[in-house]
Amino acid sequence: MDLHIESRAAAQIETEALVTFVFEKDGRVEETLAELDRATGGRIQSLAESGELTGKYGEMTLLHQPPGIAAKRLLLVGAGKPEKWGGRELRRATGAALRYLKSRKVKRLAVLARELNRDAASAQAISEGLLLSDFESDTYKTDKKDEKKVEAAGLAGFGAARAEAERGMAQGRITSDAQNFTRALVNEPSNKLTPRMLADRAEAMAREAGLGVEILDEKRITELKMGALLSVAQGSSEPPRMIVVTYTPAQQKAGAAVLGLVGKAVTFDTGGISIKPADGMEKMKYDMAGGAVMLGVMKAIAALKPAVKVVCVVPATENMPGGRAQKPGDVQMAMSGKSIEVINTDAEGRLILADGLAYARQLGCTHLVDAATLTGAIVVALANVNAGVFGSNAEFTERLLASARAAGEKMWPMPVDDDYREMIKSNIADIQNVGSGKGGGAVTGAMFLKEFVDDLPWIHLDIAGVAWFDEAKPFAAKGPTGIGVRTLVDFVMKLGG
Repeated sequence: MDLHIESRAAAQIETEALVTFVFEKDGRVEETLAELDRATGGRIQSLAESGELTGKYGEMTLLHQPPGIAAKRLLLVGAGKPEKWGGRELRRATGAALRYLKSRKVKRLAVLARELNRDAASAQAISEGLLLSDFESDTYKTDKKDEKKVEAAGLAGFGAARAEAERGMAQGRITSDAQNFTRALVNEPSNKLTPRMLADRAEAMAREAGLGVEILDEKRITELKMGALLSVAQGSSEPPRMIVVTYTPAQQKAGAAVLGLVGKAVTFDTGGISIKPADGMEKMKYDMAGGAVMLGVMKAIAALKPAVKVVCVVPATENMPGGRAQKPGDVQMAMSGKSIEVINTDAEGRLILADGLAYARQLGCTHLVDAATLTGAIVVALANVNAGVFGSNAEFTERLLASARAAGEKMWPMPVDDDYREMIKSNIADIQNVGSGKGGGAVTGAMFLKEFVDDLPWIHLDIAGVAWFDEAKPFAAKGPTGIGVRTLVDFVMKLGG
């Protein structure tokens, strides 16, 4: 999609649809809307007085061939209460507008910012709303929706803030391209994205972006004694890979932080010997979403160039119930030297992350963030609304939560109390891979990972409930969400600032 800043007055913009936002009980025909109302001969005021135009969040009011306006359509999008209006709401409302118009085969449109939204952050949110909502999951359909793709969109109403709008739009394109790259990876079926194929895609992205990249094969993984990763991979005929992508800033201060981003990439998860139910197992192709998120972040920061070194580590494997598969009760030795009793082979993500985190530390990372579709328990706790955030350092964790708020991604802090450590004690090994008590599965999963970070500042993102939409949303197609990319990009940029 071509994005550009539109400098013409709203009424003079020649396009298929002009979009703007209407607030509840906010003088709906004042300021920007008053200009459009005068141009249309009072049409907007009339709709408001009749009760047809309320400004309720998500409401769509479409005027065809509005008089006095060069656009063929005027779409008034309900924005709700102005005190609840922010970047997240602007992004989602813009996305909803695009999908509404896209279903009507509109190819070109313009979004007119309201008075509250004439800065770089708003331009970024509008750009992201447009680009992210245009994503479709129909890669392998012979009857694609390409004919519905929006070709061009203008951002209007920024006036003297044009330079800020250009800057926000540019960053919005970078983050959206990265998030859609992540979504495209997550959307791939497992026969089209094995661990080796994922490694190939990551390497191609890294080389194109100018990032350092190294792919560890099964021989090198064995040499490094990554027993936890190998234990998950041993049941599959597909060999594992450890993907390492590195961004190094042009000028790096001595003793500066080195951020490690570690992402779980189980390209298909049957559960192993502790096999999952057949119902819904086809979606287990998205069990590599954490790894895809981290690769998307690297794609974005390669373009944005923060002043902090970032090392991305993605352990990639399948989890299959083959004749060589590990069994419940087996004991495995992780790269760190810690022994693990495997109680449930379907708790495999934490096993591969154990070696990923240990390797990130070996590569010199001083701060760690991991992302994974780790537990069904986080869905019980937070449903399909928030990602769970577990952190070992309060200040470090709050910085990430602040970035989540800035990026418009919903995340919620969860406990990592030492009391939960008792639940992963094993009788015959250092730890076991699931909790021994009832409940708290998301917390014990995080506590397991905490065993492999020592005393480094560390954050674990459990995105199991939010990495995939089973149903389409007004602002997004069903399928992969790419959640975490925008938050982590904002987090990295501020860490390097």
